[in-house]
Amino acid sequence: MTETAGAQPHHFAANGNKKHGICAISGAETPRRNLVSLETLRPSLAERILADFPQLTEHSLVSRAELARYRTRYVEEILREEHGEYTDLDREVVESIAKQDTIAANVQDDFEEKRTLGERLSDGLASFGGSWAFLISFGCVLVVWMAINVIAGTGAFDPYPFILLNLVLSCIAAIQAPIIMMSQRRQEQKDRLRSSNDYKVNLKAELEIRHLHEKIDHLITRQWQRLAEIQQVQLEMMQETQREQARKRAKAGAGAKKPARKPKNDVPPASSPASA
Repeated sequence: MTETAGAQPHHFAANGNKKHGICAISGAETPRRNLVSLETLRPSLAERILADFPQLTEHSLVSRAELARYRTRYVEEILREEHGEYTDLDREVVESIAKQDTIAANVQDDFEEKRTLGERLSDGLASFGGSWAFLISFGCVLVVWMAINVIAGTGAFDPYPFILLNLVLSCIAAIQAPIIMMSQRRQEQKDRLRSSNDYKVNLKAELEIRHLHEKIDHLITRQWQRLAEIQQVQLEMMQETQREQARKRAKAGAGAKKPARKPKNDVPPASSPASA
């Protein structure tokens, strides 16, 4: 704790405004809603802060900015220990956890918005070329083409064996293949983006669940400790009550054992006849 923070009791601001407090780490004046007590943090995170600032206590207040910095360092160390490396995807996940931001994104919409006119056209042609509508329409064109040239006989523009038709089919196949490949390449890019987003979401969920379990265990332990303290206080109160009742019974028994005093007779004794 810095000298500025230590000079203010209960971490309130110097002007006594309870709406603001002093961060125990940075010593900066911060609104109370942005301050967090160390006792509410998960044990591992609180231990790291106390290791750097041993003069702090569990009731010390820390700003959310400093807390985000320690959370980032904590998650980085976890990822390095488990994965052996720290990638850009891991860094994005760590930053989202520290800032408490959502990391899930709709990859489909983002990818669709960035397509050019040529990419949209190639995707449309590839989608149509792999459909039953293309196969049926293309088959109908071939049948009509061959029927016209057969019926026309010697005056046909493409007589049997339909050399012009073979040339057209070859050109269509040569054009259609790269269009489909371009569409597949963009589909692979979309799949990579989706896979990357799924990895980041799953990694963040795993870390958050781990931190949640750790914090719940910490809260349960503290709750059991408080219940034990309350039970101990209740036992002490019961023992005091029993001792008080025992003292009252002892006093009552001592009063009953004392002999009863004989009442004084104020009437004078009667004179005898002889004296009369």
